[in-house]
Amino acid sequence: MRAFEGQISGNRPISRSTEEKKRQLRELKDALAALKPQAAASLRASLTAKIKALETELAPRK
Repeated sequence: MRAFEGQISGNRPISRSTEEKKRQLRELKDALAALKPQAAASLRASLTAKIKALETELAPRK
């Protein structure tokens, strides 16, 4: 099914508030800590990359 003009579709990033970003960061850190040692390295790397991206977004700007 094709999107029509003005429709909210999946190709736009989700805008989140600062509180939502902090909550997501906390959840990602918990998920990374809960990973078992045999978890795929790519999964671990993607979680780490997302955590770093959120931390840079939330870092105070100078």
